[in-house]
Amino acid sequence: MSSSRLFIICATALAPCLWGTTYIVFTETLPVDHPLLVAALRALPAGFLLLMVSPSWPTRDKLVPYFVLGLTNIGLFLALLFIAAARLPGGVVAMLIAAQPLFVAFLAIPLLRRLPHGGQVLAAFAGIVGVGFLVSGSTQNLDSLGIAAALGAAASMALGTVLIERWGRVGTPLSVAAWQLTIGGALLLPIALVVEGLPPMPTVLNAVGFVYLIGPGTALAYWLWVRGIGQIGSDVAFLGLLSPLVAAVLGMAWLGEELSLVQALGAVLILLSAAAGVILSKQKKLP
Repeated sequence: MSSSRLFIICATALAPCLWGTTYIVFTETLPVDHPLLVAALRALPAGFLLLMVSPSWPTRDKLVPYFVLGLTNIGLFLALLFIAAARLPGGVVAMLIAAQPLFVAFLAIPLLRRLPHGGQVLAAFAGIVGVGFLVSGSTQNLDSLGIAAALGAAASMALGTVLIERWGRVGTPLSVAAWQLTIGGALLLPIALVVEGLPPMPTVLNAVGFVYLIGPGTALAYWLWVRGIGQIGSDVAFLGLLSPLVAAVLGMAWLGEELSLVQALGAVLILLSAAAGVILSKQKKLP
């Protein structure tokens, strides 16, 4: 593996690591009873921030791709994710979202005319098992609608990830990240206001949480993610397995807990699965 490719993989892996910090930032600094509004106020300003860095206006032929990416990667994904989080234990949600690499592998067949590598399919299943080990002990009170919402969220972002690779020349990574965040946030905001209403008066702690979530946690993370898809392909979805790993480690560090043997095995499986999925990213093209 060349040093430049390794650098791109490491830079792209930073995105899910930053997303893994979202849960603890949300629960400790932001109004947890307004999750949809937090999601909208996370995405929309991040999109504006990226547009300030690189001002652009999509041409008519790019409007539909940008709208679809904003819907799948941001609007629909976050809405389904929060529905799942409200109905299921966090560990179960993380395990179901970890199915995203499987969705990517099989969506690539019709959309990219590309067969998944057998090793990647095994790595995806191993990653799901690893996340299951990592969050072991949190599988009570399963709700069928919550399960469907979590799988729908994984499928929605997987579809967006594959479409970014398919529409690789729809714009620069910065403009694609900016417009999908802007459009997705704009779609979420009115729904959040109708469903949840206005939040309480923001505090200094809320402001600190939003600054982190909007800047590094969203604007930077999504730019790195889109750039990674453009240079590595949709198989970067395997790096998304790092998100629940970071979330679990931060949660344990915050609570002063230690990893059990089973959880440590899960962490190793996640790391190996993410590495294998990206290394085996040269699949066979369909004729």
